[in-house]
Amino acid sequence: QVQLVESGGGLVQPGGSLRLACDASGFSLDHYVIGWFRQAPGKEREGISCISNSDGSTIYLDSVKGRFTISRDNAENTVYLQMNSLKPEDTAVYFCAAGGIYSHYAGDYGYWGQGTQVTVSS
Repeated sequence: QVQLVESGGGLVQPGGSLRLACDASGFSLDHYVIGWFRQAPGKEREGISCISNSDGSTIYLDSVKGRFTISRDNAENTVYLQMNSLKPEDTAVYFCAAGGIYSHYAGDYGYWGQGTQVTVSS
């Protein structure tokens, strides 16, 4: 059974950090582009970062550049999203997804996790 499971979300104060993990089962993540997306209440899902499966290239949404870092550990079949200097506007449900195209667009991804809530608040 193909499955993606996110973990690591929670409540953090502004300026704090969290590390999200995306664990895969039933397939190898190193065969796929992995993207992180988020969706805040009343807003569309947006792509915030992705990592290539070929050369490890990465893309970041402008609003998270310099604060978020995506990485993959193929041995652990896990992709991480390190989030530093968190802001209240980063509050959202965060999803990871696997797909075949190096892209920020949700439609290019075929496998999705259930999401993990990140809340940035004092």
